[in-house]
Amino acid sequence: MATWAASPQPRNAPPAGAAAPATPPVGATFNDETVRMVVRTSIAGKRIRLRLSNVHGANALRVGATRVALRSKDSEIVAGSSREVMFNGKAAVTIPAGSTMISDALDFDAGKLADVAISLYLPSDTGSPTMHGTGLHTTYVVKGDQTNAASLADARTSNSWYFLAGLDVMAPADAMAIVAFGDSITDGATSTPNTDHSWPSLLAKRLQASEATSKIAIVNQGISGNRLLRDGTGSNALARFDRDVLAQSGVKWVTLMEGINDIGQGTRAGAPAENAVTLDELIGAQKQFIERAHSAGLKVVGATLTPYEGAAYYSEAGEKIRAALNQWIRTSGAYDAVVDFDAVIRDPEHPLQFKAGYNIMDHLHPNDAGYEAMASAVDLSVFTKK
Repeated sequence: MATWAASPQPRNAPPAGAAAPATPPVGATFNDETVRMVVRTSIAGKRIRLRLSNVHGANALRVGATRVALRSKDSEIVAGSSREVMFNGKAAVTIPAGSTMISDALDFDAGKLADVAISLYLPSDTGSPTMHGTGLHTTYVVKGDQTNAASLADARTSNSWYFLAGLDVMAPADAMAIVAFGDSITDGATSTPNTDHSWPSLLAKRLQASEATSKIAIVNQGISGNRLLRDGTGSNALARFDRDVLAQSGVKWVTLMEGINDIGQGTRAGAPAENAVTLDELIGAQKQFIERAHSAGLKVVGATLTPYEGAAYYSEAGEKIRAALNQWIRTSGAYDAVVDFDAVIRDPEHPLQFKAGYNIMDHLHPNDAGYEAMASAVDLSVFTKK
């Protein structure tokens, strides 16, 4: 059962003509380095496996060693918790370009809502990495193989995950997973790092607090900047559906909150003609998503798009499309369930804008309180109905 996951992305290239920095940024490439990343489980399990991804790699990826441990604080791990991860019985693995590799299962007590430190030793130049940009947890990078080190002194840091796509746990037969699929507002952009304040992370806490839903995992497959119909930061939503939804272990439900970037990028002043988007196209894309999910035996929760007046790419034409799309999501009956995030986040006095207490000041993303309100708006009973 998937207890944590992140959608693989290519690393964004610097703008054309930009001067190369004197010191490459963290994560531009790795060579004879250990990368220690922190992820948070949703449901618990005493046996685990990892998913490593090289789907956006230009060349084969060599991983010299991999270890998992419970995280104590910062880069420090809990004494005695570190375990070696094997692939086909070996510590080292080579992952072909464009591929994902699942580790051997190993005994490891991953509790619910637990911080797990995953350390990869990358012995040779990796090239531009497959990554997830909005990790919202500190990642630590040091020289040499320090995968079993108690802590990593003088580490370089970033807030992204590298080559890591999933953590599965052995779960009861009646357990299931929800995939939260979307863009930056699902990804948790602008929430406070290292506090697990994306709305899927906060929903995981609600699910684990109730006995009736304690066997339901939720994994976040949002990508900041993602669009339904066109590539951008990561493949478009329809292109990544099979990998990021259907390939997740134990998935039974998926939530969809996508379209605001299509609208904003397609209707803003000066938008290229190729970015133009219509309401009919967006509804058609959502219907495709629903049909493909239903064909695979999954149920789908549709989420309305939150207000964006005042955002950099706001336009009146875009607002008309957003309002009409939200009305279709609420009333069409195409979805198995609906969560009205628009109604939760909008200001009753100024419904095209965020409530003042939920605005991160870019008029597009919620703050921590806004994400909490979104998580609280999800009806948990939807996932327990037979």
